[in-house]
Amino acid sequence: MELKKLTQEELEQMTYGEITELILSEKGNKMKIVDIFKKICTLLKMSDQEFEAKIADFFELVSTDKKFIILDKGYCDLRKKHTPKVVIEDEDSDDVEIDVDEEEMADEDKGIEEDQDDIFYDNTTDEDDTSEEDDELSDFLIVDDDEEAGM
Repeated sequence: MELKKLTQEELEQMTYGEITELILSEKGNKMKIVDIFKKICTLLKMSDQEFEAKIADFFELVSTDKKFIILDKGYCDLRKKHTPKVVIEDEDSDDVEIDVDEEEMADEDKGIEEDQDDIFYDNTTDEDDTSEEDDELSDFLIVDDDEEAGM
């Protein structure tokens, strides 16, 4: 089906998705979403006010309809033209063995563990945690709301 051969009545009975699919098929290339909808508005003889009122609905249609794919910089195209790249790694590539001296490995692991211990080790003591402010607040009494209600 070609857009040129469709009557105005046939176009008006079609959905935006169907018209978009025809436009992208005939164009053979990706198009900006706004340009697609402008073309639809021209074909359906819609006003600028109708364009502005319906562009958000058109964008939602294009972004949710599985026939279309949203590309970078506001472009849209038919999903069937864009196939995902699937990379299948050979299972044998995971079985690569590397000979490493066990003593070297143990020394390296020990060094890493020591470094990690230093990162998380707290050098302060309980005595260091107290300050003069804590001493000033020691005279205050903490009262629980339940205790206060019982008074």
